[in-house]
Amino acid sequence: MNIFADESQGLFHLQSKGTSYIIQVTDGYPAHVYWGAQLRHDSSLSGALELRERSSFSPTPLLSKTTLSLDALPQEYPQYGTSDFRRPAYQAQLADGTRLTELKYAGYVITPGKPVLEGLPAVYAENEDEAQTLELTLKDDYAGLTVTLLYTVFAHHSAIARSVRFEHQGEAPLRLEQALSASVDFADSAYDTLHLSGAWARERHVQRRPLIPGAALSLESRRGSSSHQTNPFLALLRHGADEHQGDVYGFSLVYSGSFAAAAEVEQFGQTRVSIGINPFDFSWLLEPGQSFQTPEAVLVYSGEGLGGMSRTYHRLYRTRLCRGVHRDQARPILVNNWEATYFNFDADKIAAIAKEAGPLGIELFVLDDGWFGKRDSDNSSLGDWFEDRRKLPEGLNDLAARVNREGLQFGLWVEPEMISPDSELYRSHPDWCLHAAGRRRTEARNQLILDLSRPEVCDYLYETLSSVFASAPITYVKWDMNRNMTEIASANTSPERQKETAHRYMLGLYDLLERLTSRFPDILFESCSGGGGRFDPGMLFYMPQTWTSDDTDAIERLAIQYGTSIVYPASSMGAHVSAVPNHQVDRITSLATRGDVAMSGNFGYELDLTKFTDAEKTLAAKQVAQYKEIRTLVQQGDMYRLQSPFEGSGDTAWMFVSEDRTEAFVAYFRVLATPNAPITRLALKGLDPALDYVIETGAADQPAGHGSDESAAADHSTEPFQPAFGGTPLGGDRLMTIGLTVSDLRGDYASCTFRLRAVQR
Repeated sequence: MNIFADESQGLFHLQSKGTSYIIQVTDGYPAHVYWGAQLRHDSSLSGALELRERSSFSPTPLLSKTTLSLDALPQEYPQYGTSDFRRPAYQAQLADGTRLTELKYAGYVITPGKPVLEGLPAVYAENEDEAQTLELTLKDDYAGLTVTLLYTVFAHHSAIARSVRFEHQGEAPLRLEQALSASVDFADSAYDTLHLSGAWARERHVQRRPLIPGAALSLESRRGSSSHQTNPFLALLRHGADEHQGDVYGFSLVYSGSFAAAAEVEQFGQTRVSIGINPFDFSWLLEPGQSFQTPEAVLVYSGEGLGGMSRTYHRLYRTRLCRGVHRDQARPILVNNWEATYFNFDADKIAAIAKEAGPLGIELFVLDDGWFGKRDSDNSSLGDWFEDRRKLPEGLNDLAARVNREGLQFGLWVEPEMISPDSELYRSHPDWCLHAAGRRRTEARNQLILDLSRPEVCDYLYETLSSVFASAPITYVKWDMNRNMTEIASANTSPERQKETAHRYMLGLYDLLERLTSRFPDILFESCSGGGGRFDPGMLFYMPQTWTSDDTDAIERLAIQYGTSIVYPASSMGAHVSAVPNHQVDRITSLATRGDVAMSGNFGYELDLTKFTDAEKTLAAKQVAQYKEIRTLVQQGDMYRLQSPFEGSGDTAWMFVSEDRTEAFVAYFRVLATPNAPITRLALKGLDPALDYVIETGAADQPAGHGSDESAAADHSTEPFQPAFGGTPLGGDRLMTIGLTVSDLRGDYASCTFRLRAVQR
């Protein structure tokens, strides 16, 4: 970790672990020179910037240097209107209505550590020795605009954190119409793009395609959230790069609202990648003396393929984005009553499920939707955060005590950002929702969205939720958000600031979460938005885990959890065993397979345990015991993806390896059985080639019971899995090169797991 500054050359060389990033100021314009594997810092770097002379149709901004055009210059923070026709990183409108600004280099500062981004989530450094920050200052004296580009490098992560601060020092207001967090110009276009897309219950599927000239890829959310449909992430992969080798460049935005990311290939074959707040329906009025801070983009380089990039994001986000007492603690195994009861329950039913959970070794009961107001369906009561005494005659505190007596902690579901038209809160404050005066209010799931850009709304939620969280021994909160924004307007915002509403909402939400998580540091908060509709780094800053998807089908979860792992660590993924036929896709899979999939995240159950047979109880107890043994590996280990559900047959495999490489947990999933099938050989990764390992099958790989409410047809694991060479020590080099033969699986939707332990030769 170093930042070198050569003022005579205008050269800045940033070194994160294993990574170099080089900037050179050229005629006052910060130019991008290099980003990739770490280079030595010496005098040869001063000649690394190769400038293309302008074409006959490329204007030049400097009469004194007619060979220079911004149309060909690889820029660090490009602007539009002074000879660069590519996608700009920002745009400002001045008081006279013009949109021309020209930022020129004005100085730099290098400081130890990493500054806090006021009001925004961001990765952090726990001490000054593990990070260093460069601030490049750019100015437009005519506009009175100062822009500071912030770059943080890390001693232990191959990552660079980038953000931008705008400060208005002029005499008349100006308006930011676009303010992205990062832009990088690559010298060529020999890359594939990779991003994550989908829909509700089908989130974060992996999409890969080559770059082509023009606007090669444009990703965005206009929904007021990071969304089920796209994720605030984009990567470039060199042609031929794959999971385990090749150059990969990742861009991840620490933000939970509407975003935009793009890759553009211009006329000379250069590629510009940018990411930040979506400029659609956004502007920000800066009065003299005011400033604006963009969200942070985290850039990761890997020379070890997509897997290397993912493991960098996993380690950084797990240890320097997530915060609080739960960051490094084992996450509890839970049972949630949502798919067990939906809205139809009472205190006795909840206590009965908890009574079954205790003997299985489950550690936490979560009471989901339906406990408050008059909430018998999704058509009322959001905003009325008080107990429904029809269902809970003695209240939450009494129910929590009954759950605690069974040996379980007690958790609670809330959806604070929403309001039902049929609620006491709405009848008292009908103007507290996002809406445009005089226009109809679009409902989704019979609900509207509270206007969190208004401080009085956030203060009300803080006081109300604080009262709820303090009313009982609550150790876990599932924070849901079940619709996207429409009629994005605020009743107490002036006309010239209405396009600030969506971002001000996010700032209000972040402030509310900061206040609540600070007041209740021992509560484990889990984010949810119809499952994975807001699975982003911004939410992980406040809540170290997210409900990965409302789709709990084991086979669908293979793709969802695999895609999510491209950026996010397993410790951030909620993964539950649910009933069959599955409530989303009607598929029947064995309890053993459902357990194996769910054990690759934060493990739990979401079904009615009172309906379990004795055989199912026996298997569930084994699953819980097995997960407790591997929990640290899954939640804190390095993940290696071995087989992708997006390729070939859909069969999937992954593994988790301890930091010292002495232990590993491997899971393999076969989707469809094939007659006379070829041998399936699984080459492992991440082991120490100098060590020997013994292989142990998991406790749950024994003959399984059928689904919780179906016939024995649900059980396809009729014989235990036995890996080849079981019990015989094998070299790490052999396991990673020749691999293991996976055998003895029967039927469709079959799975197996096993552990590896290093032994003395």
